[in-house]
Amino acid sequence: MDLESIVTSVLTVLIPLYVTSFLIYVVRVVKGPTLPDRVLAVDSLGYDIAAFMVVLSILLKSPLMVVCGLSLALWIYALDIYVAKFLEAREMGG
Repeated sequence: MDLESIVTSVLTVLIPLYVTSFLIYVVRVVKGPTLPDRVLAVDSLGYDIAAFMVVLSILLKSPLMVVCGLSLALWIYALDIYVAKFLEAREMGG
């Protein structure tokens, strides 16, 4: 077996695991008992989608998706900062 076939087989195993985690996070977003639980689920879902985009870019040999995954991760980080500020002070803006 060459390296490319091993990587392809590992990535095809990872894709259903990512989809399962997506579904679990969506359930937590919908049924979350508190607002911080829902925020954490959206945060985890976003980071998992960014990682999934990187995995998919390796599988499809498309380097553009890596850049998109990185920019998505940065947007999620900015969302974390704004949500933390809102939960702390109950206000948005400058």
